[in-house]
Amino acid sequence: MPEYQIFKNIQKHISLSDSERQLFISLVVEKDIAKKEIVLEQGSISRKLYFVEFGSLRAFNVNEEGRESTIMFAVQDWWITDMNSFINQKPALLSIETLEVSRLIEFDFSTLEELYKRLPKFERFFRIIFQNAYIREQLRVLDKISFTTEQQYTRFVEKYPQIVQKVTQKQIASYLGVTPEFLSAVKKK
Repeated sequence: MPEYQIFKNIQKHISLSDSERQLFISLVVEKDIAKKEIVLEQGSISRKLYFVEFGSLRAFNVNEEGRESTIMFAVQDWWITDMNSFINQKPALLSIETLEVSRLIEFDFSTLEELYKRLPKFERFFRIIFQNAYIREQLRVLDKISFTTEQQYTRFVEKYPQIVQKVTQKQIASYLGVTPEFLSAVKKK
């Protein structure tokens, strides 16, 4: 059986037998996606939860004035979706695009339910994944209200060096909620 990155991710929280690994592989879809492909369009229904085997993606929102705000990035060994849309089957508030050629493992909602039914330990696994995502977002909000843009940028670079190598200054500025010009001025200080 091929050694997927996702199994390393899973092993951080639960153990799988060889037969459980085989069952898991039979339920998910692996896709190679070209650079700059939209895997979720804002306004459509998110039908997939993605695990990044390799590559990188970003989730962003475009407001009524056409301004993009990057909400999150995902690199190898990370998960990404518009969670509200995926869980509640409501129109997505985010678009998700690949920043480079990427290999994704896709879970649709029914696959997730089937996984929970056939391998109940995955309920524990995804509970941990979703809790960690919630904590990360809560800490991001606290950074936003507690630190200057310069401090936020420094913390981002220190915390996510693997992302900084893959994204543009414009995308980082969008994530921090500032213009690229403002971020450039902050970096010069």
